[in-house]
Amino acid sequence: MKNIHSHRKDEHISLAEKFYSPTASAGFDTIRLLPNALPETGISEVSLETTLAGLKMPLPFFIQAMTGGSAYTAKLNARLAKIAQETDLAMAVGSQSVALKYPELADTFKIVRETNPQGLIMANVGADASVAKAQAAVDMLQANALQLHINVAQELVMPEGDRTFDYLDHIAEIVSNLKVPVIVKAVGAGMTHQDALALKKVGVKFIDVGGRGGTNFIQIENARRHTKDFDFMTSFGLTTVESLKSITVDGLSITATGGIRNSSDIIKSLALGADNVGIAGYFLHQLLHHDDAFMVEMIEQMKYQLKSLLVLLGVKSINELSEKNLF
Repeated sequence: MKNIHSHRKDEHISLAEKFYSPTASAGFDTIRLLPNALPETGISEVSLETTLAGLKMPLPFFIQAMTGGSAYTAKLNARLAKIAQETDLAMAVGSQSVALKYPELADTFKIVRETNPQGLIMANVGADASVAKAQAAVDMLQANALQLHINVAQELVMPEGDRTFDYLDHIAEIVSNLKVPVIVKAVGAGMTHQDALALKKVGVKFIDVGGRGGTNFIQIENARRHTKDFDFMTSFGLTTVESLKSITVDGLSITATGGIRNSSDIIKSLALGADNVGIAGYFLHQLLHHDDAFMVEMIEQMKYQLKSLLVLLGVKSINELSEKNLF
């Protein structure tokens, strides 16, 4: 069984790359940045600082949850952790459920903390996890925060996936019992305003909209089905932009994830109300085709691009961004 779980992790990486598209369909092409011809500021005056799960972060984007659970994905995690360390990016790991079930696979996740001892690292388990398993995932990485993923659509299409989904009580218990901040993360189908309200009601302060338009796990799991009978659902869910526009709940800090392909998408997400942005598919694609030095240089370029865009909008900090900067 362990080999089957590890093979699925490798299969997810292979299929994510197979279906990767340079142009995402997350909705960012429907909005534009509003230029300010008289910005009255400059690169040296601009700050990219923000927060992630209430923790200070020098940059508004991070390496989003991808993988772990096999020898191959351990190597990817080690590379990502080294890149995160060199660029000062936060990083989340993929679901640790496999390592909680098979402790001998824990090293495929622990490598992240071993490689980046001082970094901001997020653990990751399903939102139906027990408090004990959630704590074990955090302890495995000495994590600074925990992601709880909610992925109903993926599970239903996955041949061996879950078929019953009782999340809210589990989420409430984990939020109230863990000492690290907890982020509830959608996986590719987005979140509605009602979802956000329900999560806030059980004590959640941090959400990740996980919108449609990036890595499509319905498509990935359907490809793993012999009958391929869920292809009609590959466009299911709210895009990242639709999710961000939908959620107007005070007291929630929002992460934007899903189809982020460039610095403009990051700025648009922040202007739509996100405090930070997670990038998975784009970074994975680059990681599989380039060496670590290329990745570091690419991320450094993104930092300069973000500062340039803030200058072009006439704002000096992430907090100043709003829908007034869009049209």
